[in-house]
Amino acid sequence: MSHVFVIQNPNLANIHIPETQQFFRLPEKLSGKFIRVPVAADFRLPEHLALELNQAQCDFALLPDIAFDQIKLIVSDMDSTLITIECIDEIAAQAGLKDQVSAITERAMRGELDFEQSLRSRVALLAGLPESVLQKVYDTALQLTDGAEFLLQQCHKHGVTFVLVSGGFTFFTDKLKTRLGFEHAFANVFEVEKDVLTGRVLGRVIDAQAKADILNEFKQKLGGYTVAIGDGANDIPMIQAADFGMAFHAKPKTQAAAKLTINYNGLDALCNWFQV
Repeated sequence: MSHVFVIQNPNLANIHIPETQQFFRLPEKLSGKFIRVPVAADFRLPEHLALELNQAQCDFALLPDIAFDQIKLIVSDMDSTLITIECIDEIAAQAGLKDQVSAITERAMRGELDFEQSLRSRVALLAGLPESVLQKVYDTALQLTDGAEFLLQQCHKHGVTFVLVSGGFTFFTDKLKTRLGFEHAFANVFEVEKDVLTGRVLGRVIDAQAKADILNEFKQKLGGYTVAIGDGANDIPMIQAADFGMAFHAKPKTQAAAKLTINYNGLDALCNWFQV
């Protein structure tokens, strides 16, 4: 199988990578968002060129030169991946507890705390909040990550199954499923009594193992190449289980576990690793 070295930047025309351009014999004037360079499978990028590309805020990777429509499954995290926020932190803000909850969230995403225990402790702090705060967060705080809509458009166009798996909550995943037109979403369920959050979660918590299990279940049904993308430590098992595991603006531990990293581009960069 042929391989390709891909360089991505939101605007290649504005970057300065003279040594890299000379090494690959790239055009003097670059344009667009990405460039694909055929290379040998055993190609290794010299460290000084990797430094130059990072200084120019480029995402880059060596990977098999395959078409996007050969991908059969993309499994994505939600918070800080498909969307820009951590929903539980924004819900906590409605109770004046954002700093307290976000500190726990940050430690959990770095892999310093057990995810399920940290989730239950954070949800317990939300007890007594009206269920209506969920809609308020969706309406006022939730934003799609740059490139998210393009990614879903490409999935629809090329017949790629998109699955959203989240340590967040079904209130938000269900709305995004309807909004973006994908079929499968898995997340945690708030317990609600008389329109008030009880501070408890119903059923199995969608933790790191659950995410990997869901990916493997769909992989067995669909075959073909699989992609997993996320930002936190609870995404590592599914990232490692996928053919192409991607860390998206991720914590260091997650980046170290991933084959591909996206640090400077949006979610459309996922598509650009492949022939579209």
